[in-house]
Amino acid sequence: MGKSNINRPATVLLTALAPVSWGTTYAVTTEFLPADRPLFTGMMRALPAGLVLLALARVLPRGVWWGKAAVLGALNIGAFFPLLFLSAYRLPGGMAAVVGSVGPLIVVGLSALLLGQRPTTRSVLTSLVAAFGVSLVVLKAAGALDLLGVLAALAATASMSVGTVLTKRWGRPDGVGPLALTAWQLTAGGLLIAPLALVVEGAPPALDGPAVGGYLYLALANTAVAYWLWFRGIGRLTATQVTFLGPLSPLTAAVVGWAAIGQALTPVQLAGMALAFGATVAGQSGVRPPVRPSFGSAGWGHREVSADPAPVALRR
Repeated sequence: MGKSNINRPATVLLTALAPVSWGTTYAVTTEFLPADRPLFTGMMRALPAGLVLLALARVLPRGVWWGKAAVLGALNIGAFFPLLFLSAYRLPGGMAAVVGSVGPLIVVGLSALLLGQRPTTRSVLTSLVAAFGVSLVVLKAAGALDLLGVLAALAATASMSVGTVLTKRWGRPDGVGPLALTAWQLTAGGLLIAPLALVVEGAPPALDGPAVGGYLYLALANTAVAYWLWFRGIGRLTATQVTFLGPLSPLTAAVVGWAAIGQALTPVQLAGMALAFGATVAGQSGVRPPVRPSFGSAGWGHREVSADPAPVALRR
C-alpha cells in the first residue's frame, strides 16, 4: 500500500474540518455580529484572511494565474458569499441548506465533463440520500418560497461547485503550495465583495467586543484555516469526495444550535443526521479520475490528473 493511500483517511478528516467549521457560522453570526450586514460580514471573512495568508505565503500569481486566481476567487468566495447570505435572508428555516445539499450532484456532473470522472449509480444515489438527510435535519414547515431566495441558493451552490471542480482541474503552478492558492482566492473574493458592501450597506457598523471576537474567529479559524484545508483536500482527493463532505456543514449547524443555543433536535432530525452522515462516509469511496494529458502550467487547460490520489502535478 502506497504512502498516499495510508494518508488518505487523515486527508479526509482534515478536509472535513472545513465544513464542520463553516457549520458554526450561523451561530456566531446571530449571537455576536451586527444584524443585517451580510455583505460586510462576507468581506470581513474573506479579505483579512486572504491578506494574512498572502503575507505568510509571500507568493503572488504570475502570468495566466492572475486570471485563474480571479476566476476561482469569484466562484469560491466573491460570488458564493453574497449569494449564500442573500438566500439565507430570503428563505425560511434551513431551505438554503437543503438547496445547497444538491452540490454533490452538480459536482458529479461537472467532474464527468471537465475531469473525465464518470458518474456511478452509487455516487448519484449517495448524493440524493445526502440531500434527503439534510432536508430532514433543517427543513421546517413554511409558506410560499421566495423565488429570488431559491435562485440565489442555487446560484451559490453552482458557483461553489464550479469553483471546486475548476480548482481540481487547474491544480496549482509549479512550486506553489495550497497556502498561496488559498490566499489568492480569499483576497480576490474579498476585493470583489468590498465595493459591493460599501454601495449596498453603506459605511461599516460600529463594533463591540463580542463582534470583534466573532469577526476574528470567522476570518482566522472559519475562513483562513478552513479554506486552506478545503483547497488542500481538493488537491489530494477527487472533487466528488471533497464535495460529499459539504453536508457536514448543516449537520454541524444543527448540533451547535442544540448544544449552544438550546434548539431542540427531534427524532426525525436525528434520523436525517444519520442518513446524511452515512452518505458523507459512503461518498469517500468515489471513482478516481483517469490520467489526462497536461497542457502545462502556463495555459488555461487542466493539469495532469492521475489515478494516484495525490496527482503528480498537485503533490506538495
